[in-house]
Amino acid sequence: MSQPNGQTTIDEIADGIFQITTRLPDIMPGGFTINQFLIRDDEPLLFHTGPRGMFDAVSGAVAKVLAPSKVRYVAYSHLEADECGSLNQWLAVAPHAVPVCSSIGAFVFLMDSADRPANGLRDGEKLALGARTVRWIDAPHVPHGEDCGYLFEERDKTLFCGDLFAQPGSDVPAVTTGDVFGPSEAFRERFPYAPVRNASSILTKVATTEPALLACMHGASYRGDGSALLRDLAARL
Repeated sequence: MSQPNGQTTIDEIADGIFQITTRLPDIMPGGFTINQFLIRDDEPLLFHTGPRGMFDAVSGAVAKVLAPSKVRYVAYSHLEADECGSLNQWLAVAPHAVPVCSSIGAFVFLMDSADRPANGLRDGEKLALGARTVRWIDAPHVPHGEDCGYLFEERDKTLFCGDLFAQPGSDVPAVTTGDVFGPSEAFRERFPYAPVRNASSILTKVATTEPALLACMHGASYRGDGSALLRDLAARL
């Protein structure tokens, strides 16, 4: 995927948490965004990498906050190009970086494809970054892939929720307190996914984290009662 000039921005959406947004106005009617998230800490973590063609733009945005070589963990939700397409490019520029995904993701794919040994996290396993700790939450097939899962940042209660609540459009704010559920459900009707039978119980488990910020991969991130939105989605599925 090519990267048009001037389309990538970075915003601090919470204290020390940055959202990198690439706006793609022509990829579909109304446009679309792809977001990555950077946690600045003693051992910085990047959640999602973007496709290979976006590496220069994403790493350039990261460089506005810290040197890309200082990234310690490169994590992703599930195997797709926009989640982890440029993973090995990140490992090349960050010599101490460790790829992070679910334990099943590491076993079936990343241990063979990554240029450095992967850290496959089990459900509930934690990773200390310094002042912050993130916890892995398994969410197989909700919405994509058996390897799917999310990271929850415990101090400020941020849930890096991947493709959940994906919203269309390229002219969107970095973060909102407005409605993301309606637009994301309308978008899901256009691009439906087929969750497993226990999707509702998985989302209910995720909702127990009571996130104050949903860091969404597509569209605006949401500040508010994230637990309520997750339970609403559980009821829909």
